Amino acid sequence: MKFTKQTKRDLYTCVMVILFYVVIQVLDKAGVLSFHIKGLLVPLCYYSIAAVALNLVVGILGDLSLGHAGFMCVGAFSASLFSVAVKESGMPAGLRFLTALIIGTLMAALFGFLIGIPVLRLNGDYLAIVTLAFGEIIKNFLAAVYLGYDEEGLHVAFKSFQLKGEGKMLINGAMGIQGTPTDSTFTISIVILLLALFAIQNLVNSRAGRAIMAIRDNRIAAEAVGINITKYKMLAFTVSAAIAGTAGVLFSHNTSTLTASSTYFGYNVSILILVYVVLGGIGNIRGSIIATAILYILPELLRGLNSYRMLIYSIVLIVIMLINWAPAAIAFRERYGIRAFIGRKRENSGKEVS
Repeated sequence: MKFTKQTKRDLYTCVMVILFYVVIQVLDKAGVLSFHIKGLLVPLCYYSIAAVALNLVVGILGDLSLGHAGFMCVGAFSASLFSVAVKESGMPAGLRFLTALIIGTLMAALFGFLIGIPVLRLNGDYLAIVTLAFGEIIKNFLAAVYLGYDEEGLHVAFKSFQLKGEGKMLINGAMGIQGTPTDSTFTISIVILLLALFAIQNLVNSRAGRAIMAIRDNRIAAEAVGINITKYKMLAFTVSAAIAGTAGVLFSHNTSTLTASSTYFGYNVSILILVYVVLGGIGNIRGSIIATAILYILPELLRGLNSYRMLIYSIVLIVIMLINWAPAAIAFRERYGIRAFIGRKRENSGKEVS
């Protein structure tokens, strides 16, 4: 069986994730990992999934989207709502989580499709602003919803209400959803990350993926040769939203209390995910994962330095950006055959620069 250069790169990315999982398991068995570090593993995975999803839009499609935190919010709330509703029904935990994962992914894909209809007619800064607005609308809408059921049936309102009899409040406005089962584990998160990688890598290497990259490189030329611009942009945006929703499902099932707060799903989260994508290399899926691992773990490792923690973090961001993107650094690496610290840069033509 012959492997192309791109297939080998994709395979190396999956092997890298598997090796990371094996190393963590070995360290855990040896008792080296602290409880705090182990608590960061699941968040690291779902932020990596969100970064990979965003890179599909930013790096492969070439559009700037700032609404992926909103798609995470949709996936998180829809999946958590299902899990809480059937928690006492006797459904096996594995089947419940799998169903919640499918529901969260499909709901995020649906919202991505519906939002993509008006949004993908825009380009550049306009697209970024509108997607950012949609993300904030989704977050604030879910923070204002009250949903519950009692002996009279299901009730939905935008202000607090009293249930009759032995009812149950599913979504309690700003207080969100209480009692979500914590089904997310590091093993499950790694499996879902590998599935997300498999889906995106196969899409990128397919005929549809080549059409998407053609749109990124030259929209007019792609349309001139008969590529349906709207169709392929919608495909990339919907798949990206669905994978971001999957990350939201992992997030919601990693905490017992889910709220649509700015801390979890605000525009700062979308910007943070974009930082992971840019520093890892736009269009470089493997780089997104490595950048997320470094930049998510680093502030926690520096927490003991108190006031200097964010200063060191900012310096690291600047250094990584300069090493990866500064023309002088690129020329230096080309002269001595040194690869980028995290990823590789893709020029507009799709050509790679080591």
